[in-house]
Amino acid sequence: MNSSSPEPGLRAYLLGSYRTTAPGAAGRWRVERDLLDRSDGTRGTFSGVVLFTPMDDDGLFLREEGTMRWPSFTGPATREYVLGPTARSDALDVFFPDGRAFHCMSFTTEASNDTHWCDPDTYRVTYTYQSHDRFSYSWDVTGPRKDLLLVSHLERISP
Repeated sequence: MNSSSPEPGLRAYLLGSYRTTAPGAAGRWRVERDLLDRSDGTRGTFSGVVLFTPMDDDGLFLREEGTMRWPSFTGPATREYVLGPTARSDALDVFFPDGRAFHCMSFTTEASNDTHWCDPDTYRVTYTYQSHDRFSYSWDVTGPRKDLLLVSHLERISP
């Protein structure tokens, strides 16, 4: 791994298991997201918590819950993903709950960017490692139906 990637690996980093001896402990992160619809300048936010829970196959279950604020909607919002192990300790494959592939998550220079095609729009994600307790990622969504920029900042919640 390079200096812009956590040691000893991405799964341990997200769980915080390099800092605690509690087996099976979930990683808790505070998330703040800025939402921008570039087509009309509409702005919104999402604030909440992301919980990474260990799975038996060395993967993680991700659940995000919080409050979305958008001009046409303010209220609770959730999303869930499954993160599966890869051959590399510095990357995890992200899947939708129904098993469809989504993208690869990594902080390494060669793998921190990925693309997901959601017909007819293209979703491009970039992950940025900031410290042992902070990281961010952004989604640049372009196409005939969407023109969005979604920027998320995560900070570890101490156990």
